[in-house]
Amino acid sequence: MKSPELPSAGHAEVRIVAADPETARHVAETLRRCFAATEARSYPVSTDGGTRLHLTVDTTRMAEPVRSWLLTSQSSRGDHTQPDEV
Repeated sequence: MKSPELPSAGHAEVRIVAADPETARHVAETLRRCFAATEARSYPVSTDGGTRLHLTVDTTRMAEPVRSWLLTSQSSRGDHTQPDEV
């Protein structure tokens, strides 16, 4: 399997999976209030109405509360990939 292409420095690819489109949109809107982001791309998850949104966030352009939190927090170097992630 080919490794996915990494986003450019300072950017992160975000995938939101929710049981309904409105919930996914709320999460995407919250991210947009904190970071500059692309328009979310929506995909159906299943025939039960689930939704998956993809967007790219620019972590170099953050709102002040997020900037303060990110600068003072320390990231973990461990691999936190979930079993169902590609």
